Amino acid sequence: MATGQCTVVVGCQWGDEGKGKIVDVLAEDVDVIARYQGGANAGHTVHVGEEEFILHQIPSGIIHPGKRCLLGNGVVLDVLQFFEEYEALAERGIDLGGRIGVSERAHLLLPFHKALDHASEDRASEKIGTTGRGIGPAYEAKAGRRGLRVADLGGGERMEKRVHEALERARQRMGGGPDGLESEVRESLKLAERLSSLATDTGRELTEGLRAGKRVLLEGAQGTALDLDHGTYPFVTSSNTTSSGAGTGVGIGPTAIDSVVGVVKAYTTRVGNGPLPSGFEPEMDQHIRDLGGEYGATTGRPRRCGWFDAVLARYSARVNGLTGVAVTKLDVLDTIAEISIAVAYSTEDGGSTGEFPADTWSLESVRPRYETHPGWQADTTRAKTLADLPKNARAYLDRIEELTGAPITMVSVGTERTQIILV
Repeated sequence: MATGQCTVVVGCQWGDEGKGKIVDVLAEDVDVIARYQGGANAGHTVHVGEEEFILHQIPSGIIHPGKRCLLGNGVVLDVLQFFEEYEALAERGIDLGGRIGVSERAHLLLPFHKALDHASEDRASEKIGTTGRGIGPAYEAKAGRRGLRVADLGGGERMEKRVHEALERARQRMGGGPDGLESEVRESLKLAERLSSLATDTGRELTEGLRAGKRVLLEGAQGTALDLDHGTYPFVTSSNTTSSGAGTGVGIGPTAIDSVVGVVKAYTTRVGNGPLPSGFEPEMDQHIRDLGGEYGATTGRPRRCGWFDAVLARYSARVNGLTGVAVTKLDVLDTIAEISIAVAYSTEDGGSTGEFPADTWSLESVRPRYETHPGWQADTTRAKTLADLPKNARAYLDRIEELTGAPITMVSVGTERTQIILV
């Protein structure tokens, strides 16, 4: 029996690591790309020539002709956003015929989830920094066994009853809710009927594909430090962003996964609230933000920036079982004279640790212990091999590899597809 290959691409920081580009590059050599968790709060940016594609739910591989793209059961599907994205791709000449499948077990994210998200964040004394896209409430309903799935769309009166009850629960929690909410829900459900033609059993499709020798790529959203179990709780997303969530999120077993590629920036960024131990001082923060274009693809919010955090990267390598690392945005550091790496944390009690703490509040109080490396102050954007890079840039990558404990397999030196070094 022929067997294919299954690779997971996962973010190893706080999201926004450049997974979209890495998936786009890897997608050229695979047959199926599947998204395994998250919702429209994610933003994957892909540059093809002069064109820029920002994808929120449809996998990045859709830009490659002929590739099958799936949204797994671990995704919470924003119906309005999905079809806006779908139509926008079609208008730009992307052939979508028979190429997109949505898990029949995927949960629907409806307008009242977004209203709940805003209301909850507005009332919170300690704000998480949510995108307001309804992700938390949708996963909350899923875990509470009150969710609505793609498979429920043909449920007739049963579906009507469940929608009505869900809407009433939302209104009670909000003390009423915004005007027109019910009509927005009806419009979403009317549009959602189109999903029936795209519905599939992603687990079965992927399993049969792997048995037939196909190559599969599983992509996640956000990053390891935003994982519901392993991230900086409660400043996290509402799903499992780590590689272990990939099999659950598409319906295959862990033994079907052959490799896990972790994506890290050559520095660190974070959007939303919560600790960022290696964060820059304000002037440097703005400088790197401008150099790297560090603004959220989904919300436009400025990202906080900092030096590369090897403590987090090493932790991510462990919890994800990384077989390789892709380093992105190396070129952003081309003009920096001295570059630091956080190799450990000094704690409030005077101690030191090389481990990423479970207690988010202690993470707020640590001070990074840095080692400083000379910058290369040379253009890396035209490099095609590691040998093309300046000596100091290669030394910096070698140190990241050593501290992370996983081999570097890809290095991105620009936004274009061609600006990638395959190791």
